[in-house]
Amino acid sequence: MTEKSHQPSRRQTDAAQHGGGRRFLLDFGPLLLFFVANYLYKDLILSVKLLVVATVISLGVSWYTERRLPMMAAFGCAALVFFAGLTIYFDDEIFIKIKPTVLTLMFAAVIAGGRLIGRNPLAALVGQQIRLTDAGWRAVSWLWVTMFVCSAAANEVAWRVLSTDDWVTFKVFGLTAISLIFVVISVPVMQRHQLPDENA
Repeated sequence: MTEKSHQPSRRQTDAAQHGGGRRFLLDFGPLLLFFVANYLYKDLILSVKLLVVATVISLGVSWYTERRLPMMAAFGCAALVFFAGLTIYFDDEIFIKIKPTVLTLMFAAVIAGGRLIGRNPLAALVGQQIRLTDAGWRAVSWLWVTMFVCSAAANEVAWRVLSTDDWVTFKVFGLTAISLIFVVISVPVMQRHQLPDENA
């Protein structure tokens, strides 16, 4: 096979870029809508309702276009519906505010618990998107456990000390920033331990 045959075609490159942009919009779009709605209307309950609708639509579009549902996104949507339902039913903001804490601690516990008994739950959570050596999975798993614990701790501080409007801003941008920081830290680890593509 020639070196040229290994190079992605223009169509493949464009498709990857388009898919990446769509994935970003599906993942981050509902959060941006949540932030904008709360900023415009100063009504957390209304903003939560819009967030739920947008998230469900996002998952539906993801299933329609990719014929699969990312497991973490599906769990996140289920948790959102549950805590949003409690928030709306009891008319109490605390439920939606503690949702990030509960969800991230659950992810941390599942990944850490799995590693301690010799399993690799992170691989199941991210599906076929990443292929790593055993050492790579161990390193990335504990990085993600740290990320989730940091996110939970930050959210606990944020909802207790910030106003509701400031907490919404933190949830949308602060928690996203924490995730991005750990993704950047994880990339060199994943590159160092990545397995060759079976289709190459």
